[in-house]
Amino acid sequence: MAVDELDTRILRLLIEQPRTSVREYARVLGVARGTVQARIDRLERDGVITATGPVLSPAALGHPVLAFVHIEVTQGHLDEVGDALATVPEIVEAFSITGGGDLWTRVVARDAGHLEDVIQRLIQLPGVVRTRTEIALRERVAHRLLPLVESVGRRGGQGTGRDQGPSVSAGPSDRVGA
Repeated sequence: MAVDELDTRILRLLIEQPRTSVREYARVLGVARGTVQARIDRLERDGVITATGPVLSPAALGHPVLAFVHIEVTQGHLDEVGDALATVPEIVEAFSITGGGDLWTRVVARDAGHLEDVIQRLIQLPGVVRTRTEIALRERVAHRLLPLVESVGRRGGQGTGRDQGPSVSAGPSDRVGA
C-alpha cells in the first residue's frame, strides 16, 4: 500500500501527539474529520499502524538489564522452541534469524544474576543447543520509526509492501494513540 503525503502527516501527528482526538488532527491538518478517520482506519487495516497502547519501560518495572540472546536450535525444533520462548516473561521479543544462531531474543532482567537464571532456563528448553548472550551497555538510538515514515512519504510509498519482513512495533517515541 502506498503512503502518501497526507498519510505521512497523519502518522507524524499520531506519533508526536498520540492522545489527541481525530477531530483535533483534522483541524491541524485542515481536512475533514471523516477523511482523517478513514485514513487511520486504512493504515490500521493495511498493517501500517500495528499498535495503539502505551509504551512501558522494563527498567521502570524493575528490569534494567537488557541482553540479546542468540539461540541455536536442533534442526526441526524451531517452532517448539519459539513456542516455549513465549512462556518466558523476560523475553520481550524473539525473531528467527539467519547467520550465527537460529533465534535472536531481547531479554530483560533485574540484575546479572537474574539474567543468568533466565539464560539457564533457556538452555534447558528441549531443542536448544546453545546460547550466546550480549549485554547492552547504553542505548545509542532509541527505537524510532518517524524518520522511516517521512522517508517513505517522500518516496510516495515505494517499498511499503507488507511482505518486506517482520512487522515492527512502534517504540517510545513512535507509539500510536493510548
